[in-house]
Order: sequence, then structure tokens, then C-alpha cells
Amino acid sequence: MSSLAVRKAAPAAGTTPGTAPGTAPGTAQGPPLRRRIALVPTLTLLLGALYCLLPVAWVLIAATKSGSELFSTFTFLPGTGFTENLSDLNAYRDGVYWTWMGNSALYAGVGALLSTAVSAISGYALAIYRFKGREAVFNVLMAGVLMPPVILAIPQYLLMAKADLADSYWSVLLPLVLSPYGVYLSRIYAAAAVPSDVVEAGRMDGASEWRIFTRIALPMMIPGLVTVFLFQFVAVWNNFLLPYIMLSDDEKFPIALGLFTLLEQGSNTPALYTLVITGALLAVIPLIALFLVVQRFWSLDLLSGAVKS
Repeated sequence: MSSLAVRKAAPAAGTTPGTAPGTAPGTAQGPPLRRRIALVPTLTLLLGALYCLLPVAWVLIAATKSGSELFSTFTFLPGTGFTENLSDLNAYRDGVYWTWMGNSALYAGVGALLSTAVSAISGYALAIYRFKGREAVFNVLMAGVLMPPVILAIPQYLLMAKADLADSYWSVLLPLVLSPYGVYLSRIYAAAAVPSDVVEAGRMDGASEWRIFTRIALPMMIPGLVTVFLFQFVAVWNNFLLPYIMLSDDEKFPIALGLFTLLEQGSNTPALYTLVITGALLAVIPLIALFLVVQRFWSLDLLSGAVKS
């Protein structure tokens, strides 16, 4: 048997070995250029992450410094007073900081749950049902999304004062129940996640509209509603303007307003600055924990939906 000799193909005329045809020697190759261009979004995201995380890093390091170290040492040099700051924060006014933290958990937790429930029902109704004036209602809600909260704060206070609810927990909770942005997200997600054929099949089987919503549509909307809950919780937790206008009793203050009062007193008592910084660090921890828990539910809901489909 004769063997076949495998020969390398000779380079095309006018080209240099090791270069692609049609590419002049010494010029930049296509793939490396594309890789360099692809690095631009990555670098932009890294700069954005650095911009967002730098204040968090400053709070984390500043919380470890005592009052004397806070203004005399390098900004990003850790200190030795973290345990002392925690002890002072716990002892300040018999632990009023934890009262503020509990108030924030109440406002954010109950407010986010109620707002998510209202958003789920409203978004489902706007997405599934066809009725006269549906688009007008949706446009009004969209106008609410664009409305700055400062414009609504004074009318809301006047309404609460007229109902004799000012300076109460309800004065902060009730205005948070309706979230135009939450209704918008719920409608968009319901229109995409709840097929009209499934709703019609439930009606043909004799199920009531409420049963169709709670047993069929609501499980399909869970990933979107988790997002609405997260957005509302963070917004209420960080809310400052509404409690500032509604409340006068500092025992009902949320954490943001409580730390603001501490910061104002710090101009006369500089020792309170360490309490403000330590309190701000502790106030971020529940949000981080919530995000980690919610992220887990996102994954579980998306996987279960994929299996069911």
C-alpha cells in the first residue's frame, strides 16, 4: 500500500506567513481589537461599582475608629474603637437606636407586604381584564411614577391630620400602600407570565375569578412580585421625607430619621459622630441580608417555572 504525503498549503501570493489573507503586515488583527473594545463595558461597570462601594467601605472603616481616631488618622486606616462604639450606641438613651431599627422594620416590612399585595391585584386586573377606562387608569398610575414624592408629602400630611392620624404609625404606613411603580411592574409581569388561555381554562372549569387569581395567576407572578417587594422594602427603609413630615415623637422615628437627629446633635457633641457612623453601618446589614434571601427565591422561582413549563 502506498502512503499519502500530507503537505502544508503554500501561503497565498502577496501574503506573509502567519497573517490572515487581506491583512497587511504590521496591522492590528481583528479579534484582538474586538477584545479591546469589549473591555470598555467591563471597565465602565468596574468604575461604577467602585463609585458605589467606596462610601460603604468608608463607613465600614470609620465605624472601627474612636472619636479621637476619626479626625486624626488616615481615612482608610482601620481603628480600634468598634466595640466601644457598639457599646455606646446600645447605651445611648436606653437603646433608642434599636427602637428606631424596629420601627424601620415595621414600616418597611408591613408597608412592602401591603404594597406588594395591592400591586399584584391591580397589575393583574389591568393586564387580564378588558374594561372601559383601563388605559386611562394606567396612564394616571404612570403619571404617579413620574411625580416627585416631595410634591405629595404636604397633601398627604394634611389628609392624615384631617383624619387625626398624624404622628402615628398609620401616617407613615398608609401612604406607602399604593406604589405606582409596583403596579406598573406587576402589570408588565402579569401580561408576560399569565397566559390568557390558562385564565380562560380556569373559567371554563367553573373557578371563580378570585380562585383563578390566587391559585393560578399568583404563583406565576411570584418572581415579579418578589422584585416589587424588594424595591418597596428598600424604598421604605431609606425613606426620610415622609416620616420627617408626619412624625414628631422620636420614639416612632425610623432609622434614617433617627440617625439624622443624631447627626444634628453631633454639631454640638462631636462624640455622637461615631454613633451615627456605627448606626449607619448596622442599618445596611438588614438590606444586604434581605437581598441575599430574595436572590435565592428568584433562583428557585425561575427554576420551578422552567420545570413546570
